[in-house]
Amino acid sequence: MPLKLRAFLGLWSVIWYLFLPLVLLYLYRRGRKDPLYSQHIKERFGLYIAPPLRGAVWVHAVSLGELRSAVPMIQAFLERGEKVVVTQFTPAGRRETEKVFANAIAKGDLQCVWVPLETNWAYRAFFRSYAPKFGLVMEIEIWPRMVMASQSANVPLFMCNAQYPSKSIVKDQKFFGLRPAVMQHFAGAFVKSDLQAQRFTAVNVPNIHITGELRFDQPIPVHLLSAGVAVRKWLHADDRQVIIFGSTVEGEDQVYIDTMKQILVTSDPKPLFVYVPRRPERFSEIYDKLSSEGFSVLRRSEALPVSLNENTTKGLDPLADSPDIFFGDSLGEMYFYLAMADKSVVGGGFVPAGAHNIIEPLALKKPVITGPETWTIEYPFAEADAAGVACAKPDANMLSDALMRSFNPSVSEIDAFFEAHAGGTDKLMKALPAALKSALSRD
Repeated sequence: MPLKLRAFLGLWSVIWYLFLPLVLLYLYRRGRKDPLYSQHIKERFGLYIAPPLRGAVWVHAVSLGELRSAVPMIQAFLERGEKVVVTQFTPAGRRETEKVFANAIAKGDLQCVWVPLETNWAYRAFFRSYAPKFGLVMEIEIWPRMVMASQSANVPLFMCNAQYPSKSIVKDQKFFGLRPAVMQHFAGAFVKSDLQAQRFTAVNVPNIHITGELRFDQPIPVHLLSAGVAVRKWLHADDRQVIIFGSTVEGEDQVYIDTMKQILVTSDPKPLFVYVPRRPERFSEIYDKLSSEGFSVLRRSEALPVSLNENTTKGLDPLADSPDIFFGDSLGEMYFYLAMADKSVVGGGFVPAGAHNIIEPLALKKPVITGPETWTIEYPFAEADAAGVACAKPDANMLSDALMRSFNPSVSEIDAFFEAHAGGTDKLMKALPAALKSALSRD
């Protein structure tokens, strides 16, 4: 192990030991808004109440987005008779796991627990309890102690659905190449594209396999689609355009507010907007902001029952007037909101942190627009842009023009793009035996 990496790992351990009380305080404070943050705390130290599923496949999906990309892969493992343990850090991801895999959990085929805190002893306890066959870390989660502890426990740990964005490469060059040095200790990587394979190869990550993007294989909940169609009709939006602003994040709301105002002034009939913030902590804040800007806003949580299906609107009083904005203050219902829409704006693209997943709207044949910061989704955004089914706009003026006039890809174009990029789960499952053989032979 290079001296710089050894020194970094030592410093990393010291930092975690010194600041562990602050981490626990952070979880406590987050738990005041979402109680699940401060529950099952023992799991974060590798201690478990239920008997662990020893010899399971370990999938680390830090939060909701990563879990959604992992769903088809996890389902494939379960169908092959494997046991699965899913580790996460956030309540959103854990709730989705417990919801999507409720039957597997009830049968004892899957467990969902908090990922251990970034200390050697917490990971040693995790590995003693679960002794997983191998691990798969979704997306761009590079935790040094997780990686090194897996290697010490002889548990092959792979990056999965992996990408190495251009901004990350630039950042790593400024920090002495420490992250690439950690990545070299993974057992291998299942990556999204040829370009990503080249980037990981350039920093000496071993055992690379190109398997595509798992999100193209996500199951689509039919009951949410039928509910979306019913609610659109209930909102008097059958004969006008519906535009969704989905997964919006802090720092870009004003761009979307300006866009909506421009569209409302220039369009007849006026479209219906669906607005869905990414983080539940922002729901009330953004609802108040939209209302203060003069929009009429109807909250999903106040207007509709908790459970959604094709009968969602039966028994509801007819709406006298349609609102300007239907406000999506719920989690796990993105396909419901997308089913209502004709065009989709994906959040994150107007802040440096970067745009979010464009695949869900494309799966429902909705054209996608985002802001200029697409480095987080280089694949598949570059390919979708080239195919004419997604685009990036730099400001409210060009965004409003694209939504109302200039950007109109056809359903057949979206279908062709989607078909060309689907099948990542099968590719990963076919690549896994060779990847494991290579990883074990290196040990």
